Amino acid sequence: MKRQPAVALIGATAVGKTALSISIAEKLNAEIISVDSRQVYRYMDIGTDKISLSFRHEIPHHMIDIADPDEKFTVSDFAERASQTVRRILSRGKIPLFVGGTPFYYNALFHASLNSQLPSDENVREKYETLANSQGAELLHMRLAEVDPASAERLHKNDVKRVTRALEIFDLTGKAASEIFKDGEKKDFGFDILYIGLSRPREELFSRITIRLEEEFSSGFPEEVEWLMKNGFDEKFNPLQGLGYRELIDYHRGKIKIEEALEQSISRTKKFCRHQQTWFKKFSPAVWFEVSNSNHEDEILTLIQKHLNGEEISQ
Repeated sequence: MKRQPAVALIGATAVGKTALSISIAEKLNAEIISVDSRQVYRYMDIGTDKISLSFRHEIPHHMIDIADPDEKFTVSDFAERASQTVRRILSRGKIPLFVGGTPFYYNALFHASLNSQLPSDENVREKYETLANSQGAELLHMRLAEVDPASAERLHKNDVKRVTRALEIFDLTGKAASEIFKDGEKKDFGFDILYIGLSRPREELFSRITIRLEEEFSSGFPEEVEWLMKNGFDEKFNPLQGLGYRELIDYHRGKIKIEEALEQSISRTKKFCRHQQTWFKKFSPAVWFEVSNSNHEDEILTLIQKHLNGEEISQ
């Protein structure tokens, strides 16, 4: 079966993917598929740096605002819906362009790796570790017994690390880790992917992260979180454990000052950025561009066209 060529624009947070993706999409007659585990949620706009509605009217964007923050949306859900979205885009004579920074979404969609490289999410992991510390390891083990009895039977209740990992896998995939390992589940969606990677020096990235978060905090992010809380969307739901949201919930609960919320959000985002850089180094095939002082748009467009035409790409 002939594989469908696909292109993804990857890179760490704040590297500049969004601006470049708009320009490329305009020139390619493409529609953008967001690969972002937080932008799938409605009402979480400022803190997830969603592109504005005016831009979405110019260039259609998909996989944004498709679930409420209290809904379980797994990596499997993303892979299935994104693959269906590709078919719809192609049927209209357009080109799908994947853009975003969530590595385990890419793995599930392009590398059939729900089994070989199971997803992880620091926010989910921290939630269960905090629960174990505050209410005890036995409660955590009881939770695992509800969703994954086989893993609970295999793991001792005091093995918090492995119990947490099993719960993390369930939250992200919607399936018990024991079932995934047993079935050796892999699903090939039939894509031939080329990654276009954007990079910047780490200190420059960190500076851009700081500037972005300062702008978000002064442009309605605290009010966005306050609205979410008033409508019942708070830290008990995984999306609200995300970068910036958890800190602002603590601020609204009177636990920290707004300056502390900003400082902690910047620190966590920089840590996440370092993780992204490590993860994306493993992605292949990929062609990387240092975008600090040069505009590589024409070169990137040429590479994309070659890949879509089935030509060999030298890395």
